Amino acid sequence: MFNQLGVIGVGLMGGSFALALKRAGLVKRVVGYSKSPSTTERARKMGVIDVAAESALLAVSGSDIVLMAVPVSATEATFKAIRHLVEPHVLFMDVGSTKRDVVDAARRVLKERASAFVPAHPIAGKEVAGVAHADASLYTGRQVIITPLPQTSPELIQKATDVWSAIGAQVLRMTAENHDAAFAAVSHLPHMLAFAFFSSVAKQPAGKDFLSLAGPGFRDFTRIAASDPEVWRDILMSNREEILKQSMRFRHTLDALEHVIKTGNAEALEGLIRNASEARSSWQMGSGKPSSSR
Repeated sequence: MFNQLGVIGVGLMGGSFALALKRAGLVKRVVGYSKSPSTTERARKMGVIDVAAESALLAVSGSDIVLMAVPVSATEATFKAIRHLVEPHVLFMDVGSTKRDVVDAARRVLKERASAFVPAHPIAGKEVAGVAHADASLYTGRQVIITPLPQTSPELIQKATDVWSAIGAQVLRMTAENHDAAFAAVSHLPHMLAFAFFSSVAKQPAGKDFLSLAGPGFRDFTRIAASDPEVWRDILMSNREEILKQSMRFRHTLDALEHVIKTGNAEALEGLIRNASEARSSWQMGSGKPSSSR
């Protein structure tokens, strides 16, 4: 049981974490801060938080667990705002979708205080943002990746594991480098492709007519193109090195498909499709454990 949760960024992710801890009986009081006073006021009226803080530092004051649910580009500035209250006995976590930049920011700003920080990435979310969509069940049955620094307190790593597990998540541990390489492949590049593909259809002269004919397959394939632009701008920029590596691999595969189509090699085309189809059929989401080294 925690006495006070401090949430910096009371949106979908931070709000859902607060609701999940409340529902599980893991926290007595929640203090929240967001740049927009109207956001914290709405969160208070919804029962997501109990008290609205006027600054990130005041959200940390008196808290024994702190969640930073801010855009990855705002992580370093947030650390600077709260570093004087980062104490070794208080659990600090984030929910950023990239981890190397977050870890680097912690090293630069927090220095020896980084022992209190357990970087985390819940594999959960919605295409809609904001505290209005906060859901106590958002993390239930989902994976949460933690990427501790070498100096992170083992006690706080265990505490972080316990709190995520208590709200129904499955906790995995890996390095920040491996995390960013993996999610460039299975999350970040797919989002970039969805943005590009939907735009390529919509911007054609007959795009509206084409879209009027689209069915469930197109809907499912492009669902993530509706994701939050600011969030994904930050993610794609912060993990651009790994994303561009994956993009190059995708281009090679697409080139191979285009080549056999251009040359009329139906047998080779069927073989490429079959390989993908069989691999996809045998894949199960969440199966296997990621390696701790690349």
